[in-house]
Amino acid sequence: MKQSYPLFSHEYFMSKAMDLAHQAFEEGEVPVGAIVVTEQNQIIGKGYNQTERLKDVTAHAEVLAITAAANNLDAKYLRECRLYVTLEPCVMCAGALAWSQVDHVIFGANDVKRGYSKYSKDIINAKKEITSGILATESEQLIKQFFEQLRT
Repeated sequence: MKQSYPLFSHEYFMSKAMDLAHQAFEEGEVPVGAIVVTEQNQIIGKGYNQTERLKDVTAHAEVLAITAAANNLDAKYLRECRLYVTLEPCVMCAGALAWSQVDHVIFGANDVKRGYSKYSKDIINAKKEITSGILATESEQLIKQFFEQLRT
C-alpha cells in the first residue's frame, strides 16, 4: 500500500518524484525521478533518467525536469521554483540547477560516489536552499534493488 503524505509537503512532492523513479526502474534506467514545483505548488516539470532510451549521457532526471519546466513557463530561468529529486544531483545536474536559478533543491538519498557535494557544495550556489534526506530510505532501497537486479 502506498504511503500518503500531507498535501504540498516535501514528502508529498518527493513521493511524486519517486513515482517517476519507479517508472525509470521499470524501463531499465537508473531509478531517479525529478519534478519542478512553483511557489503556488503546481508541478510544471517532470523527468526521470532516460540515458539508455535516448542514448544521451545528459538525459538525467533533473535536466529533463528543468527543460520541461522552462518550456512550460516559456522562460529560461526557474526563479520562485523548487526541484525535488530522489538522488543527490551529480556535478552536471548541480551546474544545470545553478544556471536555471531554481530557488530550492530538495533531494532524497545522498550519492556518495557521484553526488555534487563530494566535489563542492557551492556548485549549486551557496545562496540556494538545499534540503536533503526526504524519503531517502525509499530512494536508497530502489537504487539498491536496481543494481542488485543488474548483477543477477
